[in-house]
Amino acid sequence: MKIAIGCDHGGINLKPVLIDYLTSKGYEFKDFGTFSNQSVDYNDYAEAVCESIQKGEADLGILICGTGIGMSIVANKHKGIRCAHCHDVFSAKMTKLHNNANVLAMGERVIGPGLMIEIVEAFLTTPFSNDERHVCRVNKILDLEDKVF
Repeated sequence: MKIAIGCDHGGINLKPVLIDYLTSKGYEFKDFGTFSNQSVDYNDYAEAVCESIQKGEADLGILICGTGIGMSIVANKHKGIRCAHCHDVFSAKMTKLHNNANVLAMGERVIGPGLMIEIVEAFLTTPFSNDERHVCRVNKILDLEDKVF
C-alpha cells in the first residue's frame, strides 16, 4: 500500500509524528509537503495528494491542516476521491468500512499526536466491508461523479 501525505502550515507539527508512525509500520509513503511553518495554501497540498491517487501513484491519502475542513473540501472536489474528515477513531473505522474512503483529513488544532495515530491506524487497517448495501452506496457515489465531473 502506498500512501500520499500532505499538510499545510497548520499541520506541520503533526506531520513528523505521522511520518514516524508510517515508517515504524513499514508503510511506503510520499510526502507532498509543506516543509515549513510559513503560511501556504492548503489547496495546493490537498490537490497534490489527490492527483497522486488519481494517477495510481498512491492508494490512500492523509491530509493535515489546522482543522481538516479545508483539506477535506478540496479533496472531495477530485473525481474518485472519497475524503473523510475525522477526529475520532470510530469515524475513521466507519468511513473505511462503509464508504471505502481513500483520503483521511484531520486537524492539528483539534487533535493531538496520540489520537492522530489511533485515527490513522484505524483508517489504514480497517477494510471495506464489501457488504452489498455498502457497495451499492459507493457505486452511487461513483455514478454521481460521472454526472458531475
